Amino acid sequence: MPNYRFDQLLNFRDVGSTINLYTKASVLKVGVLYRSARPDDASGADRAYLTETLGIKTIIDLRSKIEHINATNKYASSDGQPTRDSAIVPQSNQHPGSSLHIPDICYVEINLNGGAFERALLWKLSYTSLIRLLWLMACGYREDAIGILGREVMLPRGLIGLGMDTLACSTSEIRDVFTHLSDTSKYPILVHCTQGKDRTGLIVLLVLMLCGVAQDAMRDDYGRSEKELLVEQEERLRELRKIGLDEDFAGCPQDFVPELTKHVQERFGGIERYLTSIGIDEEAQNRVRSTILHTGRKIEEALANNV
Repeated sequence: MPNYRFDQLLNFRDVGSTINLYTKASVLKVGVLYRSARPDDASGADRAYLTETLGIKTIIDLRSKIEHINATNKYASSDGQPTRDSAIVPQSNQHPGSSLHIPDICYVEINLNGGAFERALLWKLSYTSLIRLLWLMACGYREDAIGILGREVMLPRGLIGLGMDTLACSTSEIRDVFTHLSDTSKYPILVHCTQGKDRTGLIVLLVLMLCGVAQDAMRDDYGRSEKELLVEQEERLRELRKIGLDEDFAGCPQDFVPELTKHVQERFGGIERYLTSIGIDEEAQNRVRSTILHTGRKIEEALANNV
């Protein structure tokens, strides 16, 4: 597997190389689908490597508007413009709250946990907690408001439960992601969120399920994020505790892959039926497969592995 060396880009890997290394077989094409944490931190050398060496054409950014605003603020000087040593610059058509983009790469911004997901979590609150949360938000105490949601809903649901909620509620967003993944002209593609662990992990898991990848190989790919993100674990833990979450949210649950693959099979009748139900037809699914599966593998093999 290629040894990618980045100055400031975390949790980066070629999904095909990772799966092939684990399975000791040419299951997926390499140099096609990548995953990572936010590329906002990428140095100039990192940026050049992504565009010039890897030739990445498209970045699918799964973060929320708030995360984009925070990213912009982090790299802006007092006058609201990017600092001179920033490795990223804004596009001329961006609004101030949008994320900072690497030139020469097409960005697709899809808030994976958008409005429908947020509303579903809110309705899991008690009436009293919901009113208190809305009052805190109205008064500008956003972190305190999110803490209510974190303690009372997100913490009990855990990463696995929230992944299931995403599958049920974020159908339009997942459809949008797979619409882009089925467009062969957009590859090579990099998919990321903030840490490249949970939202990115869910999308990559769905792609690997569609390609008939063995569960233990999918589990290995997902679990790699835990080690890759150790460098910022303490900072992440502080952020999680502020919103009522614990250290489990900083890791990669061992049951994440088996539980979600089981859920897709039992709740939706399998990955093909799930994608069809949200608007990704068989033809689009096969385009994703043919783009990512190794040339020596056939779509029929992937279908057989999904039975």
